[in-house]
Amino acid sequence: MRFRLTAAAAALVFICAALPAAAQFGPPGPPSVGTVTVQRKPVTETSEFIGRVQATDRVDIVARVTAFLQERLFTEGSEVRQGDLLYRLERPPFEADLHAKQATVAQMSALLRNATITLNRAQSLLNTPAGQRSTVDDDLAQQASYAAQLQAAVAQAQSSQINLDYTEIRAPIGGKISRTTVTAGNVVGLTTGPLTTIVSQDPMYVTFPVPVRAWLELRNSFEARGGIEAAVVRLRLPDGTLYGQPGRLDYADPIVAQNTDTITLRGRIPNPLRPGAKPSDLGSRNLTDGEFVTVLVEGAEPLLALAIPRSAVLSDQQGSYVYVVDADKKAQQRRIRLGQSTPSMAVVMEGLAEGDQVIADGIQRVRPGVVVNPAPVGAPPGAPAGTGTGK
Repeated sequence: MRFRLTAAAAALVFICAALPAAAQFGPPGPPSVGTVTVQRKPVTETSEFIGRVQATDRVDIVARVTAFLQERLFTEGSEVRQGDLLYRLERPPFEADLHAKQATVAQMSALLRNATITLNRAQSLLNTPAGQRSTVDDDLAQQASYAAQLQAAVAQAQSSQINLDYTEIRAPIGGKISRTTVTAGNVVGLTTGPLTTIVSQDPMYVTFPVPVRAWLELRNSFEARGGIEAAVVRLRLPDGTLYGQPGRLDYADPIVAQNTDTITLRGRIPNPLRPGAKPSDLGSRNLTDGEFVTVLVEGAEPLLALAIPRSAVLSDQQGSYVYVVDADKKAQQRRIRLGQSTPSMAVVMEGLAEGDQVIADGIQRVRPGVVVNPAPVGAPPGAPAGTGTGK
């Protein structure tokens, strides 16, 4: 009897333990998804492109006369002002040449004065028996010859003065100066090449190629808002931070690049000193000539447009699409056409209507025609449709 009771108890325990396990293998319910309601929202249209920062002015400093380099008068990597003395070349040979040319000018001036006196004397004797027309003509020609020689001597003296001035090499523009390529004691000249380079700092250019189709869309979208010049240009730096200074477009290349079918656009953007930085500090400004950045072209004013989260948009070879929950709680694929959007929101031009329920969360569990269990994104679990943030 004791054995029978033990066996019966064991069988009862086994059956009770098996009941929850059997319940786990029942038919699964509809997949839960998060939805958003399509509605009009203020959206600042944004397009992203890859661009490069360029200085508005860039000058290679070269020696315009051949001479020994005596002294470098700037700190490499610092900022210089227009007119600052950068290099000093050997001056004595050019000073001696200038003095010789000035002496020639003085000599020709004396000869011209004497020729003028002789001509005046001959002209005064022309109406007397001692005067002759041939003598006047000769004196007149001699005076003109000395006048021409004086003019040539003055020009040569001016050329020597210019060459002497070239022994002091000054900054033609203000900006940041690179390292020097030639040190003091070397002979420099026109064939030496650039001694250093100066690039302007504020403002800066950013150039970026845009596909022709995207350029046409941008141009058309801004046509009624003051033209493409009304677009705001912002930069995302290589470390991912958003640069705080906005800029404007100021140039579009009139030629399409045939190998890439793109048009190069250019924006002009401020590049002030960083807070607390001095012009002589290294890295005193955020933007550097030649730097790669992400260019964000934004609309000047937000527009009211049908907008959904970027996470709700899928794409294939046919284009972009979303999943919409119909009245029977079935997921239906809907083809859409996107407009200019933002990094987080997608503007829908065609394919959706205001009030549609678009699946934004749990898309990986959805197939066309599948019954789903929708709930607004951000609503608590089990909340009925129509509650939650809908964002």
